[in-house]
Amino acid sequence: MLVLVAPGQGAQTPGFLTPWLDLPGAADRIAAWSDAIGLDLAHYGTQADADEIRDTAVAQPLLVAAGLLSAAALDAPSPDVVAGHSVGEITAAAIAGVIDDEAALRFVRTRGLGMAEAAAVTETGMAALLGGDPAVTVPHLEKLGLTPANVNGGGQIVAAGTAAQIAALEADKPEGVRRVVALKVAGAFHTHHMAPAVEKLRAAVGDLTVTDPTVRYVSNADGHPVATGTEVIARLVGQVANPVRWDLCMETFQKLGVTALVELSPGGTLTGLAKRALPGVKTLALKTPDDLDAARALISEHAGV
Repeated sequence: MLVLVAPGQGAQTPGFLTPWLDLPGAADRIAAWSDAIGLDLAHYGTQADADEIRDTAVAQPLLVAAGLLSAAALDAPSPDVVAGHSVGEITAAAIAGVIDDEAALRFVRTRGLGMAEAAAVTETGMAALLGGDPAVTVPHLEKLGLTPANVNGGGQIVAAGTAAQIAALEADKPEGVRRVVALKVAGAFHTHHMAPAVEKLRAAVGDLTVTDPTVRYVSNADGHPVATGTEVIARLVGQVANPVRWDLCMETFQKLGVTALVELSPGGTLTGLAKRALPGVKTLALKTPDDLDAARALISEHAGV
């Protein structure tokens, strides 16, 4: 049984889209999506520096475009399960047939702009906690007024809140946590600070043509499969201001009997988490088109159970 996963914000690196644009039809597809959303995806994916692509209004559409481009390049049988981390859920929704590719890019453009605007209201941020027990860490974060915004499994938790709250966390680490590493992101994503972005997305969904997923779709909200397109979209809207429970997604993969995981471009982050949390599951990250043949072989061996 194969799961296809799409990474979230932070996976992007300068120039990562460059080799993908050499594939037949890829540059044309990126150009069409760029025109549709008013953002030069080719420029940001090939020439922009790290600071430019850290901007959430840029990073989010870029990640969805890269995920969809690499999924199309696979030209392989459908996976048994799809999921995405944070903004990667939009990529997964398109792969599952809930919305088409252009609709996914329009939706993520609205999401990125809305979250950037919300982040500008208050100085907020996020920090990764290295080490520690979630049973101890989560209550400590809540005591400081912080949100465990990403519970990623394998002992990895990302906290989010105001700059003052992050500073307090650095001075008062939870027991067992070795280090607190401030992340270079624009705001406290997946917290109540993003509520204005939720309203913008809620207003935008009326324009979407939505169908039920054709592939089992696993949600960040609780790790549960979601059977209807309407519910997928509702969760995508609410997800912006609520924690990502990737740990629960991986628990579901295990319960379903997943035997292989392929991570779409720019792959690596979710593959690393799977190696720690899903022993025995074969993993592969699509970093460049050079990885496509190995990914196709893995999909051929494991998909369709």
